[in-house]
Amino acid sequence: MTGGAPAPPVSGAWRHGVSPVGRRRWVALEKPLRLEGGGALPGVRLAYETWGTPAPDASNAVLVLHALTGDSHAAGPAGPGHPTPGWWDGLIGPGRALDTRRWFVVAPNVLGGCQGSTGPASPRPDGRGLWGGAFPRLTQRDQVAAEARLADALGIGAWALVIGGSMGGMRALEWAVTHPHRTRALLLLATTAAAGAEQIAWATVQVGAIRADPGWRGGDYHDAAPGRGPHAGLGLARRLAQVTYRSEPELQARFGRHPQDGEDPARGGRYRVASYLDHHAAKLVRRFDAGSYVVLTEAMNAHDVGRGRGGLAAALRRVTARTLVAGVDSDRLYPFAQQRELADGIPGADAARIIASPYGHDGFLLETAQVGALIRELTAADA
Repeated sequence: MTGGAPAPPVSGAWRHGVSPVGRRRWVALEKPLRLEGGGALPGVRLAYETWGTPAPDASNAVLVLHALTGDSHAAGPAGPGHPTPGWWDGLIGPGRALDTRRWFVVAPNVLGGCQGSTGPASPRPDGRGLWGGAFPRLTQRDQVAAEARLADALGIGAWALVIGGSMGGMRALEWAVTHPHRTRALLLLATTAAAGAEQIAWATVQVGAIRADPGWRGGDYHDAAPGRGPHAGLGLARRLAQVTYRSEPELQARFGRHPQDGEDPARGGRYRVASYLDHHAAKLVRRFDAGSYVVLTEAMNAHDVGRGRGGLAAALRRVTARTLVAGVDSDRLYPFAQQRELADGIPGADAARIIASPYGHDGFLLETAQVGALIRELTAADA
């Protein structure tokens, strides 16, 4: 590491009994979770956070689903147990689009994640160390099956709204197709009905970078010393991903060909855009787990809502929720044509909406005023 910074922990995963609890709560699944690919995952625990108060019949419950490196901390400041502020803080709270005086908002950490839910960095229920490389492959349907058990534990028969962007949008769509009677309204942002070839290609390169790191050790690296984990591979994966998350015009306008302050690229120094990518890589290796990155990325690659359901068109016709679909006009990772396909295929959905933003795919996270307007429109019927 540069600048005298201490070596990063071998994993940025939340650790039971070591890491601060923060706002997390947990539900433990009583029975093993049957997996789409075969077998079952025992000892599943899901971490989640809530805001607001449930109605007596839980009819005001909203499910908020995070993207790849997000977690349950969708709102609130950084603090013990939460290294970053809430990733949708501008949308959740009194007077905001998800007004917590009206709504009971639930945000789980996805199954396979690393911020409190069962994943590769979690202890095995049989006491034989951590899961590591033995953690099974997951699909979006497995993750939604776990979230349905969470809803059962919370006494939520149906969600007033399920909302998610990117990977969270994949799970939101799976909720509406698998459990149409439990999904009354649906907001899909910057997502797709099935992972496309280019998305799979970018993701495959990222996973390959992690697995090529000598610190990967087949996924069984969690007992290594600080600085000895697959940090180089995870950092490279994050750099690659960050380029796809933003737009070329924004990167050019922000950084151009300017050198980083005090550095000369002609003498081995960095350009500002390289420093920007290094910054995001360094942050991620301290708050995320490489094994979770691999498991979740491969689950995203497997996303195909039409698999085993007669194809995409037949699967989308299962949706009964009031639905809005929106995409970011500058998104080169999940182009708007994919959101148009969703809106065209879901019965009763309006035409796909455009979120105007220079920020590329990340626009669904950053353009909270536009996303908030969509939420208010979709939930107006429940007022």
